[in-house]
Amino acid sequence: MRDRRTGLVSTVATASALAAMVLWLAPALAPAEGTAPPATTGAPDSALVNQGRALFEEGCPSCHGFDARGIPGQGPSLRGAGAGATDFYLTTGRMPLSYPGEEPLRSKPRYTDRQIAALVAYVGSFGGPPIPKVHPEGASLSRGQELFASNCAGCHAISGAGGVATGAAAPPLWEATSTQVAEAVRTGPYLMPRFGRKDIDRADLDALAAYVAYAQHPDNAGGWSIGRIGPVPEGMVAWLLAGVALLCVARIIGERRKEGPR
Repeated sequence: MRDRRTGLVSTVATASALAAMVLWLAPALAPAEGTAPPATTGAPDSALVNQGRALFEEGCPSCHGFDARGIPGQGPSLRGAGAGATDFYLTTGRMPLSYPGEEPLRSKPRYTDRQIAALVAYVGSFGGPPIPKVHPEGASLSRGQELFASNCAGCHAISGAGGVATGAAAPPLWEATSTQVAEAVRTGPYLMPRFGRKDIDRADLDALAAYVAYAQHPDNAGGWSIGRIGPVPEGMVAWLLAGVALLCVARIIGERRKEGPR
């Protein structure tokens, strides 16, 4: 009887020891529940950056230098220029220039979308403003028109048809995407002033992009838009057409009076 009790106590003690060891080792051996995968740092893809470096060294060093620090009298440093400015100049075909000092005008992009993404990743790796996120859907058109009239219409015209500014030509905005509008506002390309968040906040930027998108395809309630060249030129065209119509009517009446009654 005593041997049986002794064996039972020994078994219970052994089981207890094993249970304690399992409980002690469980946190270390079991997979951590709810543990998220390692967070990404937002760093650009190294392969994309390397591709961008190769493209940069092939097409940009004559103005910006092989190290992107710029060359005096040729081109500025791109360190700190940011992905936003790079994306704007490349997607609108304003870069690369045919020769240093040329005014960057909108044209067909020289690079493919993949190449542009690589160049943007490379220049963006030096720091600077990123590509801004803009959401014009549902933004206030009236607020966008107010902002455009007070900040942009002086050069680009209220219709976005473009115009002439001091020392440069203000381009039409009929091909600008919402992202390109936001990039131009935040970076201030060429002679255009730069507007920070204190000047135009996120909601105002969305409204401004929404108005530019509307100006590209407006509701021409009056009929013939005449290229949306503005109210004064449109009025002159109307008077010109009316004058021609009146001259035609006067000539018809005069010819009939010459013929007399039959």
